[in-house]
Order: sequence, then structure tokens, then C-alpha cells
Amino acid sequence: MTDLAPLLARAEALLARARSNGLKIATAESCTGGLVAALLTEIPGSSDVVERGFVTYSNAAKTEMLKVPADLIAAHGAVSGEVALAMALGAIDKSRADVAVAITGIAGPGGGSDLKPVGLVHFAATLKNGERLLVERRFGDIGRSAVRLASVGEALTMLEELVG
Repeated sequence: MTDLAPLLARAEALLARARSNGLKIATAESCTGGLVAALLTEIPGSSDVVERGFVTYSNAAKTEMLKVPADLIAAHGAVSGEVALAMALGAIDKSRADVAVAITGIAGPGGGSDLKPVGLVHFAATLKNGERLLVERRFGDIGRSAVRLASVGEALTMLEELVG
């Protein structure tokens, strides 16, 4: 079992900064299946900052819940920077949040290809004012749980940068 204490400490500090800045957070998660939202809501009192979380594991969920265009998914694949950004923008649009983070990737053990190997994860974060961050990480075939946990850490880093 992985020690979650460092991630929980970061989440608590992030929530405190968001609270002091009057910001609400939304998450849009695919390969992490809601782990970022779960981590944030593990902190007592998080309900005044965490506005909502979208778990959009399927392509249909991405289009139905976040209005990610199906043709964008067809053109770039669900695991792409373009789709991650559309997910983050959709989370802002479909919530009352001021900042959103989105994650889409291939956690493994299957599903990878030469172009999109296991461990490839795309992230996007955006503020309602339009500021955006895009990150691609290639964690490698380190195991499903490790890819997902590393992705949670990266999502926290992006939120930390935007929240200030």
C-alpha cells in the first residue's frame, strides 16, 4: 500500500489556498476514475471548495457530460492533449467551478500502442478566466495503480499552479 500522507497534505494545502482565494474546483477524470476528487474530498470541510467531479471513463460520457466533440475524439483519440483540454473546458462550462483539471490516459496493463504506450497520460487545467495548462506525461509501464497515483500527483501540481 502506498503512503497517501504526502498527497493528503498537498490536497489540504491546496484546498486552503483555493478557499482563501475564493475559488471552487471541479475535476474531469478518465483513467484516474475519480481519484483526484476522492483525494480532495478526503479532507474535512472540502465541500466549500470542491464543486463537483466528473468521472468520464467512456467516450460517450466525455461527449454527454462534458460536451467533448465526438469528432475531436475520433480525430485525436480519447488519450490526447486536445481531448484533455476539451474535458477541462467542459468541466468549467458544466459546473460552478473557477478552476478545473482533466486527466485522460492509458493506465494499463493493456490498451497501449507504439504511438500511445501504457503510461501515457494527458492533463489539462484551466481557470474560468481562460488561463490554461497542458501537460503530457509518459510514466512508462510502471503498473496500473502507480500510473493512476502518479497522475493524481500531477493533477495536484497543476491545480497548485493555477490556484496560487
